[in-house]
Parts: sequence; C-alpha cells; structure tokens
Amino acid sequence: MRAAVLRDGRMVLRDDVPEPVPGPGQVLVDVKACGICGSDLHFAKHGEEMVRLSAEMSGLPGGGGMRLDLSRDVYLGHEFSAEVIEAGPDTDAPAPGTTVTSVPALLTATGVEPIVYSNTTIGGYAERMLLSAPLLLTVPDGVDPRHAALTEPMAVGLHAVNKSAISRGETALVLGCGPVGIAVIAALRHRGVEHIVAADFSLKRRELARTMGAHETLDPAQGSPFDTAEPAVVFEAVGVPGILNDLLRRAPAGCRVVVAGVCMEPDTVVPFFGTAKEISVQFVFAYDFNEFGEALRAVAEGEIDVAPLITGEVDLAGVGAAFDELAQPDQHCKVLVTP
Repeated sequence: MRAAVLRDGRMVLRDDVPEPVPGPGQVLVDVKACGICGSDLHFAKHGEEMVRLSAEMSGLPGGGGMRLDLSRDVYLGHEFSAEVIEAGPDTDAPAPGTTVTSVPALLTATGVEPIVYSNTTIGGYAERMLLSAPLLLTVPDGVDPRHAALTEPMAVGLHAVNKSAISRGETALVLGCGPVGIAVIAALRHRGVEHIVAADFSLKRRELARTMGAHETLDPAQGSPFDTAEPAVVFEAVGVPGILNDLLRRAPAGCRVVVAGVCMEPDTVVPFFGTAKEISVQFVFAYDFNEFGEALRAVAEGEIDVAPLITGEVDLAGVGAAFDELAQPDQHCKVLVTP
C-alpha cells in the first residue's frame, strides 16, 4: 500500500506499507481526501522540539507525552473523509461504500491511539487506514467528500468560539487569517455574530476572511487593529512570540482573549497589562465529539461553505511538494491530498 510519510523532516512516498487489518470495533476505510494541516507543517519542521515539550508534560496532571521515534517513519494526516471497505470481527459499522469521517483517534485493545503523529497508526496521507466504529460519523448523501474532510478544522474553530461564550451583539476581532483564523471566522458567522473584524498582513487572506464571513478586514501594516476595532472578544490565531503581550497591552478593559494559535517558543508577557484591565485569557485546543458532529452538520447543510478554502489538490506523490508550497502563506489556504 502507498502512503506519504515523514522521514528526516521531509515527506516521502512509500509503496510498501503493510495493509492495515481491522480488529474488533474497527473498520478498514479507503481514504477519499485529507487536508494538510498547519500542525503537520510545524511538526515536519520542529518535530524534535514538539516531542521534547510533550515529554515535559508527560509526568504532569493532564499531560501526555508523544510516543514517537523520529528516527523512524512517521504517519500524518488527521483531516480526512473516507469510504468504508470492511468491518473487523463482531463490529457493528456502516455498510461498505458508506462515506464517513471521524475524530482522529483509533481505539485499540491497549487504549487510544491519536491519528495525528505516529510510527504505527496510519493517518490520512495513505490509500487506506483504520478507524474506530464507535467514533464514525456518516457523511450525508450528496456531500462532497473533499468538503467533509474539512470537518476537523471547522470543529477547531467552533470549539474556540464556544469557549469564548461570545454573544451575537458582541464584536469579535480575529488576529491572523490562516486556516485556524479562517475556521474561527466561519464559526463566528455560523453562530450569528453580527460584527466580525479580521486582521492579517496578507491581502489574499483578508479577502478569504471576507468570503468566509468577516464583516471588516484590517491590514496591521496600516496601524494596530485596536485603533479601529474595540472588541469584546479577541481570537489570537497567529501563534508567534510577542503577539499575546501586545494584545494584552492594546486590548480594551474587560476584553476576553481566546488563544487559538499554537506558539512553540518561549514568550514573555507583562501580567500588569491584563491585571489592570481585568482581561480574561482562555487557551483552547481541538474540540469535543459534539462539536465535531456539529461542524459536519454545518458543512453538510451549507451553513459553513468550505469550498473557498480548498486552494490546491495533490495525490500522495505530491505531498512533499505541497508541504514546501504551504510554507508560503500567500499561495494556499488548504491543500487536499486525494490518494
């Protein structure tokens, strides 16, 4: 079987991956589409640091270390849709030919294996993979499998918006219009928020933000977004050092800050800025099963139109080149791998 794997920091094509065999409670699926996520790009470049930081958390409450050997091939791909081929023994599952998606996790006899970065659990950059029958969500008839593959990133945005507890009449400011920021904008519009402001240096990304539901877009090169907008909630979707401290310094009193961007480097904040203005800061990550289901429904019913996000499509042999292209933020938003 063919799969694109991470090897020595580069995505390469393998044609000798053993065929996965479904066990009890599992299904074998044919991958229809898988989105390339920014976290995959980050892991390809900073995998050793991510494994190290994960290991630091492993002994702490709520922590969990990655069980990864970076000297071996790593399977990636967690934004996928697929078609059921067959179920494992004594497994109640949708009929063969059914299009499905799932939260990226595989239930095994020894526990839960995340379908994110793994030496053993095959992800969506492959012809076939295993999924867990209890976690499957059936994609409604007529929905493009490429669109269903974007359920996962839309669930990320929906989770961030839910955590903010924003009301329809409050102003939202989204800093950064990459895939995470765009997903937040789509979720805000889905929730009926009446004033969504988006800021990004990229003209193409600002245009896409408007397409996905932003009412107003700003170029930070022309001045701080806080000079124009006075938000009740700010979504930080940039994830680079310095952003959070500048945000705390400029945000209005009583503002709620939702940190959706993942910053892997040490950062410094001046707590006084937040303290003096009683700013609430909420860090967010991923989503829950109900949010994943709501995201699929919103995509399937057209409440969130993900078609404008798809700016490229490659087969398994093109994954490595796509990773290189996605390093240029103006070139693409979401590239799909269609095995």
